[in-house]
Amino acid sequence: MPDQKPVSTIVFDVNETLLDITTLEPLFARVFGDALVLREWFAELILYSQTMTLSGRYAPFGALAGGVLRMVGANKAVAVTDDDVAELKSLIGSMPAHPDVAPALRKLREAGFRLVTLTNSPPSPAPTPLEKAGIADYFDRSFSVDEVAQFKPHPATYQMVAGALDLQTDDLCMVACHLWDTIGAQAAGCQGAFLTRPNNNLIKAENVPQPHYLSDDLVDLAKQIIAANGG
Repeated sequence: MPDQKPVSTIVFDVNETLLDITTLEPLFARVFGDALVLREWFAELILYSQTMTLSGRYAPFGALAGGVLRMVGANKAVAVTDDDVAELKSLIGSMPAHPDVAPALRKLREAGFRLVTLTNSPPSPAPTPLEKAGIADYFDRSFSVDEVAQFKPHPATYQMVAGALDLQTDDLCMVACHLWDTIGAQAAGCQGAFLTRPNNNLIKAENVPQPHYLSDDLVDLAKQIIAANGG
């Protein structure tokens, strides 16, 4: 983009951006009789993670995920068992990568960008979700908001990544399929690349920051980033 400082490092959101959360649908279909309850659960999970940060409190994302599953069950008068919560945790830890992920990461690496991840999920023992998905080797570092005990889109999460890499936030481009993530990153000084995966779309309203890059395909988004940053 004209007059835009070139970035050196691309920061990727993980859940849904890189890894396919639709693989959780069979659990929700079994427990609730409706796979679409996945979307309700995920929206509530993000809402309450952000509520915790706004309230100056913190609980690990995995613990919130199980708690929100039980809350959604109570809202719908559906019993959620300990086994259901354990299955959710297991499935979250083994989601596959979307088909467009590896080709896009390869293009960005070949263009000379450093790639890292930033997730709301806590650090995982090996094999990590990225390792299970076969994409861990594309990344130089993996960051978790657990390090600052605040969830995205708090500015401290993006500043943490920049600080750990000895960079400024305007050296970073945040890639996410959640607009709240790119809005937060842009407010912190990063570039924003918004991936419109299904059920994730732009908000066009006054004062809502629009992303620097926009596509429904990660390979195309990578090409835009490369072209705009001298690749």
